[in-house]
Amino acid sequence: MKRRKLNQTQRDFVNGLLFASPWIIGFFAFSVYPLISSLYYSFTKFNAVTSPEWVGLDNFIDIINDSLVWKSLGNTLFMVFVSTPVNLFVALLLASIVCSNFKGRGFVRTAFFLPSIIPMVAATMVWIWMFDPTYGYINNVLSWFGINGPAWLMDADYTKWALVIMGTWNTGTTMLVCMASLQSVPKSYYESAEIDGAGKISKFFNITIPCIAHVLVYQAVLGMINAFQYFQQVYIITTANSGVKGGGAAGGPENSILMYPLYIFRNAFSYLKMGKASAMAWLLFIVVALMTIIMTKVTKKVTENAGGE
Repeated sequence: MKRRKLNQTQRDFVNGLLFASPWIIGFFAFSVYPLISSLYYSFTKFNAVTSPEWVGLDNFIDIINDSLVWKSLGNTLFMVFVSTPVNLFVALLLASIVCSNFKGRGFVRTAFFLPSIIPMVAATMVWIWMFDPTYGYINNVLSWFGINGPAWLMDADYTKWALVIMGTWNTGTTMLVCMASLQSVPKSYYESAEIDGAGKISKFFNITIPCIAHVLVYQAVLGMINAFQYFQQVYIITTANSGVKGGGAAGGPENSILMYPLYIFRNAFSYLKMGKASAMAWLLFIVVALMTIIMTKVTKKVTENAGGE
């Protein structure tokens, strides 16, 4: 029996699949399969030691009745709606500064971006030291102005604000994106506005912001998604403060920095409630997806007017 010969297009397709097969296999093995498995486990009682036992909606009912779920969700929403806008504002401010013509601009750009490439563990440990109420630089600087600094990471009223301050230090990547968008705004727009007598503030809000609105929206959506996954920093902080390996399962003073992903971690690896943790993870996925859709719909008109189509 004669073999059917493949034409050039078919051979290219097969060769492409062969070259991409390692990634495709990895994608299904490490992304699709775990995703489907977690959906199944969310309806089971599962502790990674015994076999999963089907419990239906019990995990979701347990989540609704768990006060710490709502506490952690509130803490996470604080980071979403406070830290994300603050970080975006700081990144835009830094981008505006480095887009100006001044001596040493290259050095300043590098200095603003460097924090983004420092490992998160090392950076967080430095911030823990800086927030120390007795020896930390932050309170020492505040004392120069006669201000008695708080116990940032030990007082429930200030812990989340400490996280917000930490976030503003690591906006280098967003700054680069904002800088590129600022440089793409046609100079003719500013020249026309100057002829009409527009000042710097007027040009910024009437020309710059509309022209880069689509970029700001995109960065806001990314920042929101990252805020919903806020875990590493709080885990390091709570572990360092407890001084015990595994202490990261705690949520800080009065659980004030117990973020939703950290509570998922606690249920999965401290309480061995894998089923409940899977259910919490799927609820997080649904919330993030809905908020992303809403945010995109609300800002669609703005982005279209800015030429974001």
